[in-house]
Amino acid sequence: MHIVEITTPAQAREFLEFPVRLYRKDPNYIRPLNQDVEAVFDPGKNKLFQKGECTRWLLLDEQNRTIGRVAAFYNRETAFPPETDVPASSKIDAFRGAGAMGFFECLDDLAAATMLFDTCREWLAQRGLTMMDGPVNFGDRDRWWGLVTENFGSPIYGANYNPPYYEKLFRNYGFETFYRQISYYRTVNEQLRPAVLARAERIVKDTRYHFRHMRKRKWARYAEDLRTIYNKAWVKHSGVKPMTSETARKMMRSMLDILDERIIWFGYYDGEPVAFYINLPEINEIIRHLNGKLGWWQKIRFKYYQWRGTVETMFGVVFGVVPEHQRKGVEAALVYATAQLVQKPGAVPYKQTVMNWIGDFNPKMMAVAELVGGRPWRTHETLRYLFDRTREFQRHPVID
Repeated sequence: MHIVEITTPAQAREFLEFPVRLYRKDPNYIRPLNQDVEAVFDPGKNKLFQKGECTRWLLLDEQNRTIGRVAAFYNRETAFPPETDVPASSKIDAFRGAGAMGFFECLDDLAAATMLFDTCREWLAQRGLTMMDGPVNFGDRDRWWGLVTENFGSPIYGANYNPPYYEKLFRNYGFETFYRQISYYRTVNEQLRPAVLARAERIVKDTRYHFRHMRKRKWARYAEDLRTIYNKAWVKHSGVKPMTSETARKMMRSMLDILDERIIWFGYYDGEPVAFYINLPEINEIIRHLNGKLGWWQKIRFKYYQWRGTVETMFGVVFGVVPEHQRKGVEAALVYATAQLVQKPGAVPYKQTVMNWIGDFNPKMMAVAELVGGRPWRTHETLRYLFDRTREFQRHPVID
């Protein structure tokens, strides 16, 4: 076996094609869009190249056949924060020295997996990193993040997928659980528990609160409302920076072709945005028919499947409430308001909701997901490997 760093277009293409062969007999596998994977490794499209470094490799056997692939990367801002930016006991310190690896695919072969992990570790260590997290993304946590360890069914859009034996490969090398990522499930027609429903109705009847779904033609306005809520609700979390208006508009604009305004909801208090519940159609139910491509013909097919109502799953991307309105029933009121529309017979094609993963370091949000009827559905895990094997391992700090 030997490792080859990817430097040519042909090797980059093989990086995309190897998983297709690896999973050819797996009915649950859904090939990601080529453009989504390629964008991660394109310095012109991935802004993290301005803050870090990334490379990737293929693992070949004696006949030069691909038997594995992997990428390694790091973000200077999180791995090497200035000492003045990290107060004592700061959660940011949990990421000091942390590099990462991801896009791991491999045969069920411990020696092959070890060579891939060794290559990542050595590359990161040469750059001053002291640990590696994986399998994760060289980008935001909403894509390609974590190892599936429970429920190996078809992945939702942008999620990692892997066979059960991958956990053995990671554990054998010495990776440990840094945090667990729980995705939740509920049927669209499921009713809220009586106590929760009472809280939701009380909030909805309060004339200072108002809940409405997005209007696509006013998308820029809703992008700004999203930014306002996000910056109040998330900036206190470790490693999270305020969202700019430009970023919010870019994110909203990128969703316009696929979003369904009926399942994106906002809550307001005295006219000020205080909460959002962002759902999108689970487009992997369409992407599974496109074989990784999204050219003009695939776009026509995509629109056709949308028109037919092929997508039966809503994907809960993110749920946010500003701190001063948390634990008052606003979370339940948002779900209640959404249900008033989506539960009308024939109003929407969706039958179930899958809520995006919540880390077990965030027990408050896990409680909210269960409060509104969510049941644990799938588990991913973000694993960590310490280069100094005598160092004490610590889990991700719990968010207060």
